[in-house]
Amino acid sequence: MKPSSTLFGVLNLNKPGGMTSRDLVNRVQRLVRPAKVGHAGTLDPLATGVLLVCVGPATRLVSMLQEGAKTYVAEFLLGQSSDTDDNTGKIQFHETPDRVPDRDEVARQLYSMQGLISQIPPSFSAVHVNGRRAYSLAREGQELSLEAKEVSIQSIEILNYEWPRLELEVVCGSGTYIRSIARDLGQMLGCGGLMSRLERTRIGVFSLADSVSIEELSVENIESSLTPAARIVSHLPKLDCTAEQVAAMLCGKQLTGMVEPGARGYTPHIGDVVALTRHNFAELLALAEVMPNEKIQPRTVFVKADNP
Repeated sequence: MKPSSTLFGVLNLNKPGGMTSRDLVNRVQRLVRPAKVGHAGTLDPLATGVLLVCVGPATRLVSMLQEGAKTYVAEFLLGQSSDTDDNTGKIQFHETPDRVPDRDEVARQLYSMQGLISQIPPSFSAVHVNGRRAYSLAREGQELSLEAKEVSIQSIEILNYEWPRLELEVVCGSGTYIRSIARDLGQMLGCGGLMSRLERTRIGVFSLADSVSIEELSVENIESSLTPAARIVSHLPKLDCTAEQVAAMLCGKQLTGMVEPGARGYTPHIGDVVALTRHNFAELLALAEVMPNEKIQPRTVFVKADNP
């Protein structure tokens, strides 16, 4: 049995430790060929948790998924550091301070990292340096001086702290390295720090509680395991199209109609993106732009003319 050729959605996978994100994408690809596949945000092999894999036309929505806030539960070990900023690298143990940092001191330093901050990525990361990945250069023994990048950290909550183990929940934006938080915290406290465990529990509206195991997926059930693409754009204002509007959209014509506010409760203005849907907002048809004449111009169309 082969999956439908019209697969269009996102798989919310629970990535196990020891596998790369590419490993999971490749396994999904074998199940859905010839449909396209792409993931929204990698996880290191050490890490576990939510990995979103887009299937079919939903691969064109990867960047929108990456914009969603991400929630992690991480464990740091203080009193040690490594070249990878986690426990998979060459570990250096530091002398235990005469007075180990208490919870209040750790909390103060973590508070200073919140908001829009400049963060230096780990040397062993996928950042490009002169056309090559930083981790490739680091593995060759090259000393790297990576540029700091602006990232957004919405919150850091201490879940448990008993020297040298520190467990945190971090809510952050795209491009944030949790390993860098461990490294920087250790430097601030003067004792060193690295990440020893990481689990991503949420990306936007997709949570770990709703994820599926890659081992459970098969050709027979992968279609039913897909979250409809309409959920990816649930935050956008929407126009639920009639049959006549769908026909006009497929001809590239501008549309008129009542736009419903998105999940964030706003109505669109000129230049804003609107999701075009049908069947009571259940099926995503296209993304469109609000024009100055109060009409809506389809821009990215997912449905084909032979499948109206």
